[in-house]
Amino acid sequence: MGKVIYGMHTSADGYVEDSGGGFGFLTPAEDVHQAANDQIRRASALLFGRRLYEMMEEPWTRQLGKEGAPAVEREFAGLYKETPRYVFSDTLQSVPEGCTLVRREDARSTVTRLKQEVDGNLEIGGPELAASMVDLIDEFWVYAFPVMIGGGKPFLPVGKELPLRLVEHRSFASGTMFLRYVRA
Repeated sequence: MGKVIYGMHTSADGYVEDSGGGFGFLTPAEDVHQAANDQIRRASALLFGRRLYEMMEEPWTRQLGKEGAPAVEREFAGLYKETPRYVFSDTLQSVPEGCTLVRREDARSTVTRLKQEVDGNLEIGGPELAASMVDLIDEFWVYAFPVMIGGGKPFLPVGKELPLRLVEHRSFASGTMFLRYVRA
């Protein structure tokens, strides 16, 4: 049985984007990037909302990972392309090979089916998608970067209390903190 994990890079005050929609404050140092490589290596599938998919797909399949890029980026690009990707969108008309397009009406049943059929981690990315599937999420992974931005898009806009229990934490030399939570 698969485990659904929602993980994102955030500011120290819990935002995945600043108030203008930017995320330049989340550029990972090599130690954090290597942790992301280790995380994607364990992923059986990546489940993306449309905006995160569009942010990830072009760079990691076409631009990054080429000769001359840092080794950690080339490694991530290779792992990314090898991992099945599910894109949850009602606006996209198609997705490239290696991706599966899932419409909103089929989203919950698709995640439920994957959770039953897949051994390994199902990595959800995107705050709105995660909020819509919050009851199916088993673990919450936060990479909190050492910066406060004071507002923007929150890590998980659920609008209700969600008690969690910390089961792992790690600090990186770059100042980023990794926090892994399960439901309390």
